[in-house]
Amino acid sequence: MPKISHPIPLTDEALELIAARFRVLSEPTRLKLLVALEEGEKNVTELVDATKATQTNVSRQLGILTNAGLLARRKSGLSVYYRIADRGIFDLCSHVCNSLQKRIRKESQIFGPNSR
Repeated sequence: MPKISHPIPLTDEALELIAARFRVLSEPTRLKLLVALEEGEKNVTELVDATKATQTNVSRQLGILTNAGLLARRKSGLSVYYRIADRGIFDLCSHVCNSLQKRIRKESQIFGPNSR
């Protein structure tokens, strides 16, 4: 198994922060919101339309993403607009997606197209 590379030794506190970041990303609606915001800033109504989730759920998930430092928000009149505050999140998502694609390709080669 390859070693996880990191620039400095990880303390228990650092590992807890890393685990907390992964917990934030463990909810599909939050991932949908990040994808919707990758194109640029959107208000809550636009994000409800993009995710097909309820406004209550979208607002709750936006709060979690904002508190985690992944999103920033600004108020304009009665609307609240959200944008990505930490674009590095897309690097992480890209690594995960690439890893999953490799795994799926490998498994499909092992089981073959007629394994169902």
